[in-house]
Amino acid sequence: MTRVLVGLDVGGTKTAVLVESVDGELLLDTSIPSQDWDAEPLEHGIRWVIDTVAHLIPEHDIVAVGIGAQGLDSNEIAAAFARGLPWPTVAVNDAALLPAAAGLGEGLGIISGTGSIGVGRDAAGSYVITGGWGWVIGDEAGAAGIVREAVRAALAVHDSLAPDDGLLVALLGAFGVPSAERLARAVNDEPTMDNWAPRAPAVFAAADAGSALAASVIAAAADNLVTLVSQLRARGAVGDTVVAAGSVIVNQPRLFAALGRGLAVRHPELELVLLTDPPVLGALALARRLHQSIAS
Repeated sequence: MTRVLVGLDVGGTKTAVLVESVDGELLLDTSIPSQDWDAEPLEHGIRWVIDTVAHLIPEHDIVAVGIGAQGLDSNEIAAAFARGLPWPTVAVNDAALLPAAAGLGEGLGIISGTGSIGVGRDAAGSYVITGGWGWVIGDEAGAAGIVREAVRAALAVHDSLAPDDGLLVALLGAFGVPSAERLARAVNDEPTMDNWAPRAPAVFAAADAGSALAASVIAAAADNLVTLVSQLRARGAVGDTVVAAGSVIVNQPRLFAALGRGLAVRHPELELVLLTDPPVLGALALARRLHQSIAS
């Protein structure tokens, strides 16, 4: 059997998988839906990864695995997760993959995708995490959080009898409803990432069409990302580069530009990089480093 390294990036919507031979030959590059994924209870998340790997890589000798996964939100959870798997494994939060994917030894990772979170490492090598509290109460710069805040803003303007500047009508179209009342029902009756997150492009389209209210929602999301960076730094995260990734910030230049402006004001010492390569490259890099350390 071929001896292989495995990298997995388990996000809220999809899971990316890379498999490479120890000699560097790429054997598999695919993605699957993250259906039923949850890091906790721990036994569920471990079984999910084992079953996924068994399905995709049935006949290889796995010598090292790198995993970045949504929900591995503390050093303790990540370490216990890695210990529960049957292969030598490094497990981290998915945002922690970003510096490695960018080819950096250290740096701050910021994700704005379905959700939002910041991850860094302190001088002792322990992971530091800020944000990522979920789309119902947090994740202000994730797709679901942006939609939540946009709906709140649009309905507040509606209640004040002020004219809609384009955000409300954009949200009505995105949810396929005829009125503010139906919008509230559509959002509240199904408070899930699958219902909220896909509507985020409508908020950016409204801003691009001239909605000052939509633009203010996006500016607030960018400010939240800057705050995540500030919190990481205050908690000892090291590195002089912020690596941003995730489906929202990669596909919405308005958010990335706003993040850059905010960092220039509050953290001019930091460089901002947009990661356009898949973060799963960072997971494979972690697996490669682990294998090298075992071999030596």
